[in-house]
Amino acid sequence: MKRLNGVDALMLYSETPAIHMHTLKIGILDVSGVDGFDFDMFRRVAYPRLMALPALRYQLVDIPLKLHHPMWCENADIDMDYHVRRAQVPVPGGRRELDQLIGEIASTPLDRSRPLWEMYIAEGLADDRIAIIHKVHHVLADGVASANQMAKAMDLGAPSAPLAIEDPVLKSQVELLKAAGRDHAHLIRKLPRLLSETAAGVSRVRRRAKERGRHPDIARNFAPPKTFINHVVTPGRRFATAPLALADVKETGKHLGVTLNDIVLATAAGALRTLLLRYDGHADAPLIAGVPVSTDPSPDRLTGNEFSYMTPSLPVHVDDPLERVRLTAMATKIAKENHHLLGPTVLPAWMAYLPPALAPGLFRTQASRLESGAIFNLTISNVPGPRERGRVEGGEVSEIYSVGPVVTGSGMNITVWSYVDQLAISVLTDDRTLDDPHEATDAMLDAFAQLRRAAGLSTELTPVGAALPLAAASS
Repeated sequence: MKRLNGVDALMLYSETPAIHMHTLKIGILDVSGVDGFDFDMFRRVAYPRLMALPALRYQLVDIPLKLHHPMWCENADIDMDYHVRRAQVPVPGGRRELDQLIGEIASTPLDRSRPLWEMYIAEGLADDRIAIIHKVHHVLADGVASANQMAKAMDLGAPSAPLAIEDPVLKSQVELLKAAGRDHAHLIRKLPRLLSETAAGVSRVRRRAKERGRHPDIARNFAPPKTFINHVVTPGRRFATAPLALADVKETGKHLGVTLNDIVLATAAGALRTLLLRYDGHADAPLIAGVPVSTDPSPDRLTGNEFSYMTPSLPVHVDDPLERVRLTAMATKIAKENHHLLGPTVLPAWMAYLPPALAPGLFRTQASRLESGAIFNLTISNVPGPRERGRVEGGEVSEIYSVGPVVTGSGMNITVWSYVDQLAISVLTDDRTLDDPHEATDAMLDAFAQLRRAAGLSTELTPVGAALPLAAASS
């Protein structure tokens, strides 16, 4: 048995009736060249691949009296009848119909009495395609671990059957309490050093901030402005996707001398400016993004949460696309420097001290009252996905999308995944934030085209040939 680390525990405790802490991974599979491909065939092919991912057999075990974070117990088998489910989009389904289904799937929490994942096989898509929708709790895996899981599940070679696993031997109540006591003693011994490291890190950040001086176009830390995105989040979810050609994004970054991540954030800033003007009537102050940063990017890690956040400013108040790129690159550089000066593992280390008996209730109260994020306006993730095109029983994985959860006080999450030659944009909102989530993906594509126009590059974006046709926002 294995105890949840502090960030794992945060992902569990911060879940409320309206804040669902699962992530979504969506693979679109072209099965036009596969004879007799159906749900039963997929289940048969998928079983050994899923069994080869131990995290999908993990089940939570609570500690008596909630004296410590829960532990994982690894089950011997996967209940395919429960976890792998059939779904349907209206025939002939396209991107909009699929996105709507995914939003409905995202709107319900996972059952904690089971291993924390579900997989839906969506049929009815046009052109002999199916969608594999993997709904997995964030407590099991962060973005890097999820990407590694997906790469492993799509291994071009047929996976060998995993070794037989014996039925789990659960610890007794007394053993669980003894283990909790030992782990608490370990945390207590680490506390003086963590306090010292934190104080030193905060001192370094403050000293460097004074050296830099105040920049009026960069948002102040811990002061996200009030926007239409920020409110008490509702339980319902809406979802939208759109692909970009990765070559176009790389070309733009190279031409402007900035990173791919800078282009993603600048594009998001341009899109959010459009939406702020539409919904709030103004965009006069920079926003703050919460950007997850991995502290263990190992390609072999398949489970757990090993990340912290940096909080770059988003220059939504600036109309000039090139100036937005410049300010985004500057803000990202500052955020990275602050993250390094504080210490990348300081904040995750503090999460280990969350009180299991009190934290869930505190998060539930916050979720029902907070109308704005205390640290950032929204989450924006940029995760490198599989670099090779996946196949499942002869069917080719033509697109991959991924999105993390919306969090307390913030009704939007933008997640960008790269997959082979694509940059896949996903937007998840609650059902209050936007009239149509495709407004956000439309705005992302428009902002990227405006950026390229301002840079003197072609605005004729490279078609992503394998992708489903785009779905524009309904008027």
